[in-house]
Amino acid sequence: MKSCYTVKKVQQPVGFEGAFDQQPWSTAELGRITHFREESSAHRPDARFRLMHNDTHLFIRFQVADRYVRSVQTAYQSGVCRDSCTEFFVRPRPDKGYFNFEVNAGGTMLLSYVEDPTRTATGFKKWTSVSEEWGEKVLIWHSLPRVVDPTITDPVDWGNGWVIPVALLEAYAGPLGKLSGQHWQANFYKCGGDEAYPHWASWSSVSELNFHLPECFGDLVFA
Repeated sequence: MKSCYTVKKVQQPVGFEGAFDQQPWSTAELGRITHFREESSAHRPDARFRLMHNDTHLFIRFQVADRYVRSVQTAYQSGVCRDSCTEFFVRPRPDKGYFNFEVNAGGTMLLSYVEDPTRTATGFKKWTSVSEEWGEKVLIWHSLPRVVDPTITDPVDWGNGWVIPVALLEAYAGPLGKLSGQHWQANFYKCGGDEAYPHWASWSSVSELNFHLPECFGDLVFA
């Protein structure tokens, strides 16, 4: 049975001043990233997320009770998945591709639009690197410094939050219209950190150690 998440609609933009479990974020449904791949180490961070929309933007926030946190990538489109990283893969239309938003603990993002995730020697069979011009339109908040090095080995709570314009999605996937009532496909992930304690976890379980499996995405229902 696929995971399902209902995305609450809000009238006003949502910021990140309040805590994850306080208003307005506490009014959104709570999601948990609990499916750890067997290839992971014994480290099992508690990663949670909340998602809301106002028809023109998506507001997403992650909160992680973690350890062995490391984050060194600072350039847009760098390999943030090797850092302590939260990820949101989303396919707005079933006949189009999906976006992989990947943001490390320091707020650096990698963002692509993937139409065919078949693996090749150079990446995927059909994909597009989302332009820096569009990437800059994603507002990113992060609780930790931009660089975390050396590794934080003690238990630590950290989070990040993003504001994603629907216009960005439409620039690659085509018109989406009013979001309320729509059903999208998506998955949420937590990975990376110190190389001695690797882990790969998802909200909707994946059938192999590969996050680029749209057939394993869960359902997003827009209220």
